Amino acid sequence: MQARPAVDCRNIHGEGVLWNPRDRRVWWTDIHGEALWWFEPATGRSGSIGLPSRLCAFAPRAAGGWIMAFAEGIELWSADLQRERAVHAFEPGRPETRLNDGRTDRRGRFVVGGMNEATGAADSSVVRVDADLRVETLIEGVACANATCFSPDGSVMYFADTPERRIRAYRYGAEDLSAERVFADLATEPGLPDGACVDAAGGVWTAEWEGGQVVRFDAEGRLTHRVALPVPKPTCCAFGGDDLATLYITTSRLMSGDDDLARAPLSGALFEIRPGISGVEDTPFAG
Repeated sequence: MQARPAVDCRNIHGEGVLWNPRDRRVWWTDIHGEALWWFEPATGRSGSIGLPSRLCAFAPRAAGGWIMAFAEGIELWSADLQRERAVHAFEPGRPETRLNDGRTDRRGRFVVGGMNEATGAADSSVVRVDADLRVETLIEGVACANATCFSPDGSVMYFADTPERRIRAYRYGAEDLSAERVFADLATEPGLPDGACVDAAGGVWTAEWEGGQVVRFDAEGRLTHRVALPVPKPTCCAFGGDDLATLYITTSRLMSGDDDLARAPLSGALFEIRPGISGVEDTPFAG
């Protein structure tokens, strides 16, 4: 299967894509471009909003507005994208780490993890923000948090520490994580596991950074689908559209030289494909 460009936005580092049924838009962030992007499948319109710093992950709130995970911390923003309040400073006093990838769980709690972008050391963490804005640490010793997503029934959390080249699965309950296992091993794949989502059949789709593709693993961890892209650095994926049957894929131009971009000029675009499987709508943040 081959994905096609939906928006030729040339993001520096597109990431964190999601579908918001409230406004029927696909939303994603250009982290290093410090901008929030949107696309309306029904009209073909798209646009962007400048931000004060690097937005890494985000989710709509049930009450309206957004929860935003910037590089330095988590904040609540209004529907018209005005900052309302700070929630959590992420690893304060450690400028080498920043937030990276996150999604809401099926109960509407926001789970987001960090990375050490200076050294790549496994010394960052994953945190969860509850509806009452209480923040707790779920995972420690993380080099680059990615692929955070949840099974359709919410009982499993998937997660990748990207340099490990594998996706973990945890039993996910009301409190702590438990029963960690390797869900999918990407050691022989051309790329590294990046952002991910699940489909209605329980399959996990993950972008392969530097692999030029998105792959699907079924609920048992068996590779079943490959979606090729004409760019080497896909970053994240999410199902969207009114029928949740289109897979949207963000991509990056980060660390690409002139020769690289000449070979892959669509790097940084938003791509789309209808893979014949529908997705699961994310739960809005409950806080």
